[in-house]
Amino acid sequence: MSEPITYDQANIVQKFLRGFAASGPGSWLFARILHRIDRPVHRLTRGRYTFASLLSGIPVVMLTTTGAKSGQPRTVPVLGIPWQGGVAIIASNFGQDRHPAWYHNLRAQPDAEVVVDGMHRPVRAVEADGERRAQIWKQGLRVYPGFDPYERRASNRRISVFVLEPV
Repeated sequence: MSEPITYDQANIVQKFLRGFAASGPGSWLFARILHRIDRPVHRLTRGRYTFASLLSGIPVVMLTTTGAKSGQPRTVPVLGIPWQGGVAIIASNFGQDRHPAWYHNLRAQPDAEVVVDGMHRPVRAVEADGERRAQIWKQGLRVYPGFDPYERRASNRRISVFVLEPV
């Protein structure tokens, strides 16, 4: 996974979109529609891009988990941060009150698959805590400062951070 475009490196359109996504109305809208747009774009580009990654420059990966209740494969786009040979993901759920479904899926079954730059990779999710979580959070903020307002809005829960380690 290549180094992501940080917020400071982003162009004016990318900064605007990242800022809008972090706002209350933007996060409400994107939480409801973005995954529906990202999937077809991901398929059309053979796994190289999503709508969000093309427009905002955010490094989006496709995560496939096993449904905690259904046992069925569930694929979702998530912001992926390169981290020590793996990919870190942050369960912000756009700052909503609840964890994203994939959070529960990874807690129940940590074996998953991630598509990065068109390459399918089997991974095992490990929840980061302590200093490791703090370092990933800091790197995440460099890419997407929207995690800060998400954390404030989701103050009823701790936003979890996972590292998807290659298996």
